[in-house]
Amino acid sequence: MFLENKANRENSKGWIEVIAGSMFSGKTEELLRRLKRAKIAKQSVEIFKPMVDVRYSETEVVSHDSNAISSTPVESSGNILLLSSNVNVIGIDEAQFFDNGLADVCLKLANQGIRVIVAGLDMDFKGKPFGPIPSLMATAEYVTKVHAICMRCGDLAHFSHRLNDNEKLVLLGEKEEYEPLCRACFTKAN
Repeated sequence: MFLENKANRENSKGWIEVIAGSMFSGKTEELLRRLKRAKIAKQSVEIFKPMVDVRYSETEVVSHDSNAISSTPVESSGNILLLSSNVNVIGIDEAQFFDNGLADVCLKLANQGIRVIVAGLDMDFKGKPFGPIPSLMATAEYVTKVHAICMRCGDLAHFSHRLNDNEKLVLLGEKEEYEPLCRACFTKAN
């Protein structure tokens, strides 16, 4: 079985898919949808998330709609390479929390014939590019930009506005700490 999967992987072409957007835009929902479809297609799938993300579960990737899939929490992007043997598809959630080496890890995996699906925030709460996501978007074959709904005017939102004065770059939170805003409302709020 291992040699058969290895041979199939060597003959296949890998690629990188990025799902990016603001908080509450459905990034994790879309990641889970793609991973479940890969499992239906009988592909071997491994899912990773940063160890720091413990909002809903320590060992599952969970969407805001409470859909979940078992995952492996890792401390750094390099651990993904060590734990990803004998798979066809790798999913990575909350990619913005990983180190900048994640883009190189994803390139290596794709070059090995693995389909890599990455989801994460493309901008931080100040509206600046966030972590390894910009590099991943530049090198990915497929980029999906998803949008939330602006909580102030109802337009499409792509900013994650922080509702408190905490200046830490990484502040895990939900609707009490963040709201999705469109460009006009984000500009007014700041």
